[in-house]
Parts: sequence; structure tokens; C-alpha cells
Amino acid sequence: MFKEILEEVVERTEGSLGALIMGTDGIAVEKVLGEAGIDANLDVAAAEFTSTVRGAQRAGTDTGLGGLKEIVVSLESAVLVMRLLSRDYFVVLAMAPDCNLGRGRFELRKAELKLAKEFAV
Repeated sequence: MFKEILEEVVERTEGSLGALIMGTDGIAVEKVLGEAGIDANLDVAAAEFTSTVRGAQRAGTDTGLGGLKEIVVSLESAVLVMRLLSRDYFVVLAMAPDCNLGRGRFELRKAELKLAKEFAV
């Protein structure tokens, strides 16, 4: 089920490099990577960004602004959109720098809704 949802996100997002479901412990639950995503070591990059997700979660809570929903990181070679599924899991979509960011965010939101019951606490 997870793989099919990620495949749909990747297929429907032009310029996508891959999508992953990650635990905040840095371990991938599932991943779908295109050739460019494999070459870019996206699974390693996603694991590295788990500390950013945890830090943003803490900052939102500590400042009283609420729970984290989404982070967008724009790098020279990729744009990463990370959307929280629960306190302990998030989904990552990696796209080429010239991607359609709005479409990617939309597809991740749809994936989040499909995955919500699987990650409900």
C-alpha cells in the first residue's frame, strides 16, 4: 500500500526525483526513487533531514505556534517537501529545482490523507 501511494505521487509530479516515508529516527519505512533520485542519494539526504524535522517540531511546540505540518527546503540540486504524517513519521517528496512546487505539495497532501489512518496515534 505505501509503495503504491508513493509511486502515484512520483508519477503525478513532474520533475520528481523520488518519495519516501521516513521515521523521525532516520529510518525509511518505504521509498520510491527514480534513477536521478538514486544517483543523488535521496535516501541518505532524507535521513539527514530528520534532525531538521525534529528541530522544527520542537520549535513549534516550544514557541506555542503549534505542531509542524510541512517543511520546504530548496537546495541547488533539489527541492524537498516534507509533510508530517504523525509525531514520528513524515513523507518526503524530492523534486528537480525547476519543478512545479504547488503540484508537489498538492500530491503530498493527498498522500497524507490516504496514509492518515495508517499513522494515526
